[in-house]
Amino acid sequence: MTHCHDVLGIGFGPANLALAIALEEEGHDLDAHFLEARPGPSWQSAMMLDGSDIQNHPVRDLVSLRNPRSRYSFINFLFETGRLLEHLNVPMEFPLRKEYAQYVTWAAGHFGRLVDYGAHVTGVAVDRQAEGGPVYTVTTSAGDTHRARALVVGTGRSPFIPAPFDAVDSPRVFHLTRYLPALRELGVAGEGHSTPRAVTVIGGSQSAVELTLDLARRFPRARVTTLARSLTLRLKDTSPFSEEGYFPGFTDYYYRAPRDRKDAIDSYLRLTNYSSADGDVLQELYRLIYEQRLDGDQRVFVSGSRQVRSLEVRDDGVLLDVEELNTGETEEHEADFVVLATGFRDLGPAAHQERVPALLRDVADEFVFDNHGYLTVEQDYEVRPLDADTPALFLNGLCESTHGIGDAGSFSLLSLRAKVIAEGLRKSLP
Repeated sequence: MTHCHDVLGIGFGPANLALAIALEEEGHDLDAHFLEARPGPSWQSAMMLDGSDIQNHPVRDLVSLRNPRSRYSFINFLFETGRLLEHLNVPMEFPLRKEYAQYVTWAAGHFGRLVDYGAHVTGVAVDRQAEGGPVYTVTTSAGDTHRARALVVGTGRSPFIPAPFDAVDSPRVFHLTRYLPALRELGVAGEGHSTPRAVTVIGGSQSAVELTLDLARRFPRARVTTLARSLTLRLKDTSPFSEEGYFPGFTDYYYRAPRDRKDAIDSYLRLTNYSSADGDVLQELYRLIYEQRLDGDQRVFVSGSRQVRSLEVRDDGVLLDVEELNTGETEEHEADFVVLATGFRDLGPAAHQERVPALLRDVADEFVFDNHGYLTVEQDYEVRPLDADTPALFLNGLCESTHGIGDAGSFSLLSLRAKVIAEGLRKSLP
């Protein structure tokens, strides 16, 4: 008979890595195992752009808010790799993304014994006939079956692919989560490869700006156009007052608010994380465009109030039909390929949301949804079951609709959330 774990985690990115560390450091004696679809430990590997930095304070890492003495902190990583003093001397406010990715990989390396890499989960079910009571059975594409008394889903959110791009299946149109691999597949990633004539980026986020700058550096003779629905690119709200939305006390405050007030809070705090960019990359992009205009050779363009209404994928590129939203005028844009910096899907009933994480669709009817159509998630991140005998299910990093902006996929509250989930697991697994 297949061994039954106490806890099975799906995904081993930063969220469930932080949980594995918390289970170890908080002394919870649970048999925990994790399944990760990627072939090895990594973080945002498709967006390791030269010069790009993270957007959170480096001390908001996998552990430090929960346990500042932890050996798994970013500071200890720098110390153990011999880079602490050199790093502190770098004239940057935030660490390079590639260095933080090395930190995540380094921390994950301490837990390799708990993880099956290359394990792509294809199904989740509840087995109510199991000896000892109901358990989860999780199957993988390799045909393996795993069993557990509790499940923690930490897969990250699904990419949001808006219309009309959602009807297209072409290597010339891809989400930012596939950026670097997609360039390699198109044969435009390195020396000796072909050079695109024109590229289009869709979106007005931090990632959209970073991608625009990266494409301009990679392909200096190409026309790079960014199309955003907003009037133009916007500065991220970095007010320290707004940043308190990423405090644990604010998470508790948000959780208690009714849905209409949650919606109002979301609208106010949106620019702290979405549809906006940091001042340094906005200034770099504006300077680049200004200098190109000065030279009479503009090749990078930002066009706001634009909506792509239709597109045609051809053998040699993509033709976009674009509407200027304020005038109703239409434009045609040609591109060798299109990069979608269009964000991710949160949980909820709206068209741009997901009712449940994709892997849980087969067990969705085991759980409670509120009158607004949102999955009911308790304050400790356990999903409320319809039946008392349903095994415990926790969501790790997918609960922005119930817990607020601090659950928006950033590192900000990662370590504290891991502690809450670890304590919830201990209570639910006698």
